[in-house]
Amino acid sequence: MGEIIFWTIIRIAIVIPLLWILEAYIPQQFWWLISTATIYAAILHPAIIHYRLFKSKNKEILESTLCSTCAHFDETAVLCMLHDKHPTRVFLPCEGLDWEPRSSNIDSEGIIKS
Repeated sequence: MGEIIFWTIIRIAIVIPLLWILEAYIPQQFWWLISTATIYAAILHPAIIHYRLFKSKNKEILESTLCSTCAHFDETAVLCMLHDKHPTRVFLPCEGLDWEPRSSNIDSEGIIKS
């Protein structure tokens, strides 16, 4: 997820100054239309596409691994915060030994909700 944010910031750093320079060459009546279209096409749309790819690439890990139900798991980075490693379908950083249930997954009787 950090990669998506990083490249979005890079695109902003390129597009905004470019639009500012091109302001003198674009007729005023089309300025907002062209600026809005450029910001969407160069900044927002690529970020949305990369976010969807990130979600689809990690969908299986987020939905069907032991790590996804652990208190040490960060969904936004798909990262085990305790071991600072990315789990995969076949690799669990702690091998299940340091797994702790999230407090939201435990009901009042201590049973894990599904």
